[in-house]
Amino acid sequence: MELFNTECLGRPLRFEASMAGWQQVFWDNKAVSVIEANSEQPAIQSHEFELKQVSHAGTDAERTVSIHVKVEVDLCWQPFHLKYRIFVNDQLQDEGGRTQKQLEQSAPKHKVAAKAKISIIGLASLGFKLLKSAKMIKVVLAGASLAAYSWLFSLPFALTLIGCLIVHEYGHIKAMRYFGMKTKGMYLIPFMGGMAVSDDKINTRWQNVVISIMGPTFGLFMSLLALILYGLTDHIFFAGIAAMNALLNLFNMLPILPLDGGHILKSISFSMNSKLGLAVCAIAAALGIFISYSLGLALFGFLLLIGSIEIFLEWKTRHHNDLIPLDRYGQIFSTIWYVVTVGLLIGIIWLLAGTGDDILGLPLKVLQS
Repeated sequence: MELFNTECLGRPLRFEASMAGWQQVFWDNKAVSVIEANSEQPAIQSHEFELKQVSHAGTDAERTVSIHVKVEVDLCWQPFHLKYRIFVNDQLQDEGGRTQKQLEQSAPKHKVAAKAKISIIGLASLGFKLLKSAKMIKVVLAGASLAAYSWLFSLPFALTLIGCLIVHEYGHIKAMRYFGMKTKGMYLIPFMGGMAVSDDKINTRWQNVVISIMGPTFGLFMSLLALILYGLTDHIFFAGIAAMNALLNLFNMLPILPLDGGHILKSISFSMNSKLGLAVCAIAAALGIFISYSLGLALFGFLLLIGSIEIFLEWKTRHHNDLIPLDRYGQIFSTIWYVVTVGLLIGIIWLLAGTGDDILGLPLKVLQS
């Protein structure tokens, strides 16, 4: 990923690196220094290269001179910090640094163009991107979702479900805007839920966690509000919203990609450099599965098991990803946020199932199936 982009000798100088230890320096968009991936590399690396420039020594005479450039980079991924110094012919020309917060609030200056591939999926993706550019498509998809859910269930249920989806997706949108990302809004897709769309890519695991978990968090707030209204009015409509919305957001918290829970737990586990950290994560997942089965939540426990195995099998590839990992505080905070959110959503479902109403008890029966 691009970690800094500055100017050297009147041309852009760009530094890219990955957690695997690979580093590369570009000058005027040409690679001038490469350090291959190596797990035993020191924190401070030096990139040295020669540049050729034309020097005018008079009115007509000109000659090519060689300029020695050295870029010293002090880079640590966890916790993240970056400092650099640029020397030209042994004279310090520029120095600076980047923090994780700065990377979260900025987009790379140099964007790599993706290779064009002709395929059915590629054509479908292109078609969807073209449709996204028109604001009318949001209305069309929302109308199609309303018609689909009304046909499958009923109009009141469809309106309620769409309301839940909008609140959930707005949580993702709010998080994207917090990080300064440009958003295109949300799209409701019949029988598939919703999708929050951004023009920018994430740079850190922390961004991935916050953007992913804010959807279920907003959903949790909606269920808690509906639960309070149910307590004040004793109207079963609010209880139904609380139960259905809790179930919807709970399934989004399952550690299965591309669900929100999959992104959250993948970011946590992929940020752990030591096998001890992975072991702690595995023990926590096993405990969650055990508790799920102990409470009779067979479906939730089974999906939790499948999702955890999927993430652990990919753990060895974590260093080949460009995202800056969570530090120790971020790992602990993200885990607590995830567990508390899941626990409260299950608690709402369990509480409403205890009323004895068949409809309100349906979400718990789904989890116990």
